[in-house]
Amino acid sequence: MNVNQQPPMASPYGQPQPGYGQPSYAPLGGGYPGPYGPYSGPATAYQPGAPQGYSTYASFPSKAVPANPVSDLPSPLDLGSTRGPPPVSTNQAYSQYAQGDIQNGPPPMDHSMAQPAHRPPVCQPYSQGAMNLSGPHPSYPQQYGVQPSMQQMTNQMSGMQVGSGSLTSAGPGYAPPPSSEPPISAAYSAAAPPSYTQAPHPVSGAPSQPSPPSEPAAPQPYYDGPPPSQQQPFPSSAPPPSQPFPSSSPYSGPPPSSQPRAPAVSRQQSFPPGPPPPAQQTFPNCAPPPVSQALYSGPPPSSQPGPFPPTFASPAHRRPTPLPPGPMQQPLQPGMQGGYPTQQNGAFGQPRGPQPGYAGPQYPGQQNYGAVPAPTPAPTQKRLDPDSIPSPIQVIEDDRANKSSEPFTTGVKGQTPPLVTTNFQVKDQGNASPRFVRCTAYNIPCTADMAKQSQVPLAAVIKPLAMLPPDETRPYMVDHGEAGPIRCNRCKAYMCPYMQFIEGGRRFQCGFCSCVTDVPPHYFQHLDHTGKRVDCCDRPELSLGSYEFVATVDYCKNNKLPQPPSFIFFIDVSYNAVKSGMVNIVCQELKTLLDYLPRENPEADSVVRVGFVTYNKVLHFYNVKSSLAQPQMMVVSDVGDMFLPLLDGFLVNVNDSRVVIESLLDQIPEMFADTRETETVFGPVIQAGLEALKAADCAGKLFLFHSSLPIAEAPGKLKNREDKKLVGTDKEKSLFQPQSGFYSNLSKECVAQGCCVDLFLFPNQYVDVATLGVVPVSTGGSVYKYTYFQAEMDRERFLNDLRRDVQKPMGFDAVMRVRTSTGIRATDFFGSFFMSNTTDVELAGLDCDKTVTVEFRHDDKLSEDTGALMQCAVLYTSCSGQRRLRVHNMAVNCCSQLADLYRNCETDTIINFFSKYAYRSLLNTPTKTVRDTLVNQCAQILACYRKNCASPSSAGQLILPECMKLLPVYLNCVLKSDVLQPGADVSVDNRAYLRQLLGCMDVSESHVFFYPRLLPLVKLDGGSLPMAVRNSEERLSKGGVYLLETGLYLFLWVGANAQQELLSNIFGTPTFSQIDPNMTSLPELDNPFSQRLRGIIDSFRSQRSRYMKLMVVKQEDKAELIFKHFLCEDKSASGGASYVDFLCHMHKEIRQLLS
Repeated sequence: MNVNQQPPMASPYGQPQPGYGQPSYAPLGGGYPGPYGPYSGPATAYQPGAPQGYSTYASFPSKAVPANPVSDLPSPLDLGSTRGPPPVSTNQAYSQYAQGDIQNGPPPMDHSMAQPAHRPPVCQPYSQGAMNLSGPHPSYPQQYGVQPSMQQMTNQMSGMQVGSGSLTSAGPGYAPPPSSEPPISAAYSAAAPPSYTQAPHPVSGAPSQPSPPSEPAAPQPYYDGPPPSQQQPFPSSAPPPSQPFPSSSPYSGPPPSSQPRAPAVSRQQSFPPGPPPPAQQTFPNCAPPPVSQALYSGPPPSSQPGPFPPTFASPAHRRPTPLPPGPMQQPLQPGMQGGYPTQQNGAFGQPRGPQPGYAGPQYPGQQNYGAVPAPTPAPTQKRLDPDSIPSPIQVIEDDRANKSSEPFTTGVKGQTPPLVTTNFQVKDQGNASPRFVRCTAYNIPCTADMAKQSQVPLAAVIKPLAMLPPDETRPYMVDHGEAGPIRCNRCKAYMCPYMQFIEGGRRFQCGFCSCVTDVPPHYFQHLDHTGKRVDCCDRPELSLGSYEFVATVDYCKNNKLPQPPSFIFFIDVSYNAVKSGMVNIVCQELKTLLDYLPRENPEADSVVRVGFVTYNKVLHFYNVKSSLAQPQMMVVSDVGDMFLPLLDGFLVNVNDSRVVIESLLDQIPEMFADTRETETVFGPVIQAGLEALKAADCAGKLFLFHSSLPIAEAPGKLKNREDKKLVGTDKEKSLFQPQSGFYSNLSKECVAQGCCVDLFLFPNQYVDVATLGVVPVSTGGSVYKYTYFQAEMDRERFLNDLRRDVQKPMGFDAVMRVRTSTGIRATDFFGSFFMSNTTDVELAGLDCDKTVTVEFRHDDKLSEDTGALMQCAVLYTSCSGQRRLRVHNMAVNCCSQLADLYRNCETDTIINFFSKYAYRSLLNTPTKTVRDTLVNQCAQILACYRKNCASPSSAGQLILPECMKLLPVYLNCVLKSDVLQPGADVSVDNRAYLRQLLGCMDVSESHVFFYPRLLPLVKLDGGSLPMAVRNSEERLSKGGVYLLETGLYLFLWVGANAQQELLSNIFGTPTFSQIDPNMTSLPELDNPFSQRLRGIIDSFRSQRSRYMKLMVVKQEDKAELIFKHFLCEDKSASGGASYVDFLCHMHKEIRQLLS
């Protein structure tokens, strides 16, 4: 919907909701506007429309709020007071941004304005003058101007205030350490900014020169690196055509207007002393929450009167004091465009006039809304200061300062852990470490009505086998012998700190279901004077949140102790795979990698057995029995009925058969060096591995190295169904669904056997990742993708991924069950697994990187006294063949006040859950509906807080809970991701790959995936990292070098004016032009800066489950478009909103819910 538009309003409140004395919301105007339909939480089976069990619109029962509410949480952003209902207009489609060049930030000002901006002192009263509604106010079509420096921007804008403190000039995005006093729920009234006039913007002030429009950038996919050069080593399969990046200049100035826009509204203000106004152009105090024409395109709205747009308050002290309001605001005159003027360059208000002597390009398809003719230029609206809205960097730094020094002890129920970006030590005192379990909320509502009212999702992200840092103890092993673990008789929960021993220790009462169970004689122990067992501290299961039990034969399949697992390597030897160099690299690497198979004891040999198969249209099995002098090949050409041609000699111990295995790995590249076979099979390959594991009666993992779409006649044959025309339509969801049910059925068989599949893809064109990934995703495996694989460029990334994948600790043939205390239950699960019933999560393989996300719903009332309990138990076979049970316990508080819920949420985990929910919904729901659902739920969460927890304040102020003030910026990153809003160059395969990848990400990886880390590399002194800066092009200096980490890639951005000394220290060359943009690793130079930088890069890589390839990006180079794609606070080339735009859109949605 156009942000300037809103549906007709019904009366503000409808009929009271049953069970509440206070009124709740009626549907607005008989229903929500089309694009933002009613949404009250994730629906079962992801059906569009009203979810089951929820009313068709969210109700927000009003609670009595004291004059000074308990809420110490909010971060008020003053978006000004408004009078009357939001503007009324027609519904319009919600599509973000029109096409055209993308540029962020306002045009640069004259250098005469580059003096420090005067910030008004705290609590200084200002009188607001009457609004000036006279005079002509034309406008201009939206265009993009050149970008300013930070100093110029600071001069130009006064900001909004966030409750986390005012910002200083220490640097972009930084603020002084917060005071120890908690923020008060008070809003900020509008303070008048200084009045400036603005000289015409010189064209030479652009940060960089525009690239020639005639030279389109090479089509480089964001996630897979550049395609091969013209010396294409794959004659048979050229890379698919891909739409190039926008070729016109990213720094084009605004053109002269041909269609004027709605007039701006200015106010006369009284100002504090400050820099003298250089000329005539004023920045009105009222910066409306814009939604530019680019943000919401649709048919031109009718001109309707509306209220004066909201204002933004100036930065103030951490404990705000409301300032006296100005005179009553008047409604716009008839004929003026109501609602939200457009934004350009990420700025609020009216578009800027053209630069003298420069006419920028007119973009095709561009529309002008609400245009009224007028002869003279409009005054520029004041832009919202990005430094005054919630800064992710500031929140991260504050959390580090407050929580990294002391260990986090888990004994206190319901305490929120440090952020995933903070380095901290955990001491287990009865609840699972946040490295194993993170919750969206640590104080959950007592009732289902309260949960539905708040719309905060109740979920836990569980990483059962997570690796712990060296200074933390891994879970203890508990062996109860043949009797096995002690459990509750009724609900089967395992012994844990929540069990209450009674009757002198002879019985215990279950904390989950309250059933009383007898204590076995061998487990009996006396109680102390507090009712605890005297051996409580000596038993991990009575004192810790995480521990392991040795499982007995009763917990084994067919009541038989398991065999050690096996690894089978399947190598594609078709033409493309051989010519790319993949076959040779894999065979050479496996010779050394087989020494590093997973093992329990580093000193002992691994008991994992290995086997080898090569394939194209047929499969070649190899007998590598230790008694043979040479390996033997056996070919199975009947791929329609796959069988295992040999039993003895296929799966062998590495040490016994080392000579034969090395001989085989030397011969494979030679045998297939001259192959002309281009077709491959895929389904029979997995069937062969499954048959081999069945014959050996063991679990295991298949490693598939595959290069192309399997089009050979065989079960699981696929056709090329890539169709870019479906993107953006209701049929787009079919691109994410598998082509047939063959692979779903096959994955079910694999899970039953404990056969996990890891897939390494090396495609040069479409391979249908959505279908090929079904078996890996369903079996707990992984998909790795190396598009346009080139041996010299991608070898390091592939080999590091392969080494980690082979060596990492993992369990096989796993089953996970989540038990909860009475009142809540686990209702939905997200991740890489298979479920044959509603409670058991089955994983053929479970490694240390995989997470399972669990959503909870109420089925009864909870008590504030007892709280809520959760126990996750994972039964698995270790790599040594031992059957084990890993148990994680978590207790959270329950609350009857919404303020307590909003005080104990974790935004990073909420975003992790929302993204997984949205990405899975794509299988059944149009992308636009998924996006609108996310926006709607986020708006309802924040509107509920505003209505029930925040102190009364102007409707023009956006007030955010302290622990959720980053929800809008992070949610916008999810909405702009390639999966939900792809650019023209993002392939269907890439979207399917990223969708599958996110499904099992933990919170720390999803955080950097959606909001990458941007570090300025100026000084690398000492052991600490330089402080990150916000993800915006405005934060980049032409004289600097920056490192950007996305979780999948590392970018080293080099400014055109970087110092010679800096370039010499990093690249060994003093000149910008001599830097090789194709390098994937930095030269090892003998200077402290180079050593420190390479150490930082190695450290970042060690923290991630995938090896991050380094890409060097020179300013104004073609590759800079890829780099800018990850600057997620800016508008995206695919039409995603800037952070400032989206924050104002969220404010509009919240006000609509509250009106």
